[in-house]
Amino acid sequence: MLNPQTLSANAEHLFVIAGPCVVESKECLREVATVLKPLCQSLNLPYIFKASYRKANRTSGGSFETIGDERALAYLAEIRAEFDVPVLTDIHSAEEAALAAKYVDVLQIPAFLCRQSDILLAAAATGKTVNIKKGQFLAPDDIVKAVDKISPPAKPYPVWVTERGTSFGYHDLVVDMRSLAIMRTLLTSESRGSRSVPVVYDATHSVQQPSVGAQSGGKREFIAPLARAAVAVGIDGLFFETHPNPAQAKSDAATQLPLGEAERFLQQIATLHETVRTL
Repeated sequence: MLNPQTLSANAEHLFVIAGPCVVESKECLREVATVLKPLCQSLNLPYIFKASYRKANRTSGGSFETIGDERALAYLAEIRAEFDVPVLTDIHSAEEAALAAKYVDVLQIPAFLCRQSDILLAAAATGKTVNIKKGQFLAPDDIVKAVDKISPPAKPYPVWVTERGTSFGYHDLVVDMRSLAIMRTLLTSESRGSRSVPVVYDATHSVQQPSVGAQSGGKREFIAPLARAAVAVGIDGLFFETHPNPAQAKSDAATQLPLGEAERFLQQIATLHETVRTL
């Protein structure tokens, strides 16, 4: 199995974090993993399966949150074992860190919580890799402060940062490609010693339109072009959510990539990354 802690900045191959937004059923998880694991293998893209075992940050109080924490985490552990892939899931409080760490390999800090020191420290205390989503309200250099809470240059720890767009007025996000370049410069510099921090681009949340009506909307047609732009600018990993039937998804229905489009999407990404790497 791939060890997420071996993934580094400026590596030969782009790594991929992908899966459905939330654990809806064991069958949905298996369907996605059955497609993505061999696809990423064929393209030499190290793969991490993702799904949230619970969605605590929903727009509406009536929105779907979980099928049950223990049950959802158990399903993720089954995917991990059956497909021999590392698994990533979100946590929403310091107390959740130890629980989720029993089942997965990477703990993700949601964007709205990226400044919460207790959650960051609890995640790092598990020994798992930590992926910090950059808040929609942060400048790119500010995320370095969150990283340094758990991975200062003098005491490096396996952590990634993920760009997911910046709030732009009401109900919209924009992607400033300068952010990727700034974070890579700051987080992969010689000052960080042996532990440079990989920078990831979230291709699906970045096209979200937050809190449009009873749930968030989005512009799915911009997933591929913005992902290609991010690869061209320079990233170490690509994050995206995908579902066999996004219209029926229980979360982020407007922005998940249809699973049937994943092959063409990743083929383009892999080709572009190889071109950029050899420039």
